[in-house]
Amino acid sequence: MFDKLFGWGKKKPVETPEPGVVFGRYSDNNKPPAKVNRWTDADNLFKEKKYPESLDAFFDYLRDDVAGNVVYERNGAEGRFELSQGSKIVRGSFNGTVVNAEVTLARMPQPSIPVMRRLLEMNFTLYYSRYAMDTGRLCMRFDSDAFTASPSKLYYGLKELSTKADKQDDLLVQDFASLENTDDDHVTPLSEAEKEVKYSFFKKWIGETLETINGLDADKFSGAIAYLLLSLSYRIDYMIAPEGKLLNRLEKITTIYFRKDERPVTEKNRDMTEEYRKLGELSKEEVIGYLFRSKYTFSIVAPQPYKTISDSIHAANQNMVWYRDNNYPGIACQITEYGISYCQYSYSLPKAITELFHLYMMVNYPDYFSALGFSTVYYDAASNQFRQQAITDKIFAIQNSWKEKYPLMDFKTQNLRYDSLVNFNLTFTNEMEFLNMEPK
Repeated sequence: MFDKLFGWGKKKPVETPEPGVVFGRYSDNNKPPAKVNRWTDADNLFKEKKYPESLDAFFDYLRDDVAGNVVYERNGAEGRFELSQGSKIVRGSFNGTVVNAEVTLARMPQPSIPVMRRLLEMNFTLYYSRYAMDTGRLCMRFDSDAFTASPSKLYYGLKELSTKADKQDDLLVQDFASLENTDDDHVTPLSEAEKEVKYSFFKKWIGETLETINGLDADKFSGAIAYLLLSLSYRIDYMIAPEGKLLNRLEKITTIYFRKDERPVTEKNRDMTEEYRKLGELSKEEVIGYLFRSKYTFSIVAPQPYKTISDSIHAANQNMVWYRDNNYPGIACQITEYGISYCQYSYSLPKAITELFHLYMMVNYPDYFSALGFSTVYYDAASNQFRQQAITDKIFAIQNSWKEKYPLMDFKTQNLRYDSLVNFNLTFTNEMEFLNMEPK
């Protein structure tokens, strides 16, 4: 009787396992305290001139135990390592005297002066690594003597090597017909079902956004149109996670807007819209060819103070109010989404924030997640019904899993509004804005 009255003995809800779909860009700003401590160990061991032991700690720091992105073996003073970064694998070795690392970019069966000129020019942009050629193979290399291979030098050197190689391999093959892809057999292809869903929503979201923009006055709604176009880019980047050439084209769209020039927003909107039209016209084969799964070791963006994230959320939420109050709920939702999705795209966010953002996207795009095989539906748009308890439980679960690292994180679920999607989005992101993300 008491169990029924007071809920004693009530079992905690069991979460249904989610499909193994990867979302968004990799962030290395998610290491638990034990991993962070390994960096300190590496630094202290290096200062004590215990170089092999310092390397043990350093590569343990880099290793994401879930992703399995690092292979490391040592026997005495000698050893080898492999780092996964997107479509590339960095392979390295050390012997107590030097540390070497190399990554293959492409095959060049015949010498090409234009290719060599490009590589020579790009060499001037590198700080730690260099482009090289080895018997018909284009590669990048990094090396350091062991006595100067501090954890900081290794980190930034290997990060430059990894991220530049992952970016340049596709661009070089795209720009020069004489080059051929190579050393990319390790990437994991998506299932046919996942590729179908992602291609379908890639086309759907572009089509819907362009249709909405066509119904708006280009001058009076120039700000709203910019929000719609940028939010679309960040949504595709996170939800569909394209790679290679497709990712590069999305990045160019956002560059159109943020390039520092004197052009009015209407012109930038026009150019972004035209680029989206071209993307919408891509064939299925052209899109799904850049949908695959990769492992990463380094984030391509940097962490920021949490105030930077708060300011982005605050600015977007201030700008959405007019559209909400003047009966443009769809635009208002997109502006709110922009505030946090811009941060997910531009910065290396704490994993706890990414998990809250993921929940936010699950609420706003239930049809996409259902199509991918996710069984938990947090919002039914047809009836405007939220699964309030499931949302609250998920937020608590996220906070509890990160309590050790962020003990002051306190998302006040009682402040959430469930009367409409636009008000839910506003109150959800308001709570994210004021979170205390000071690490322990």
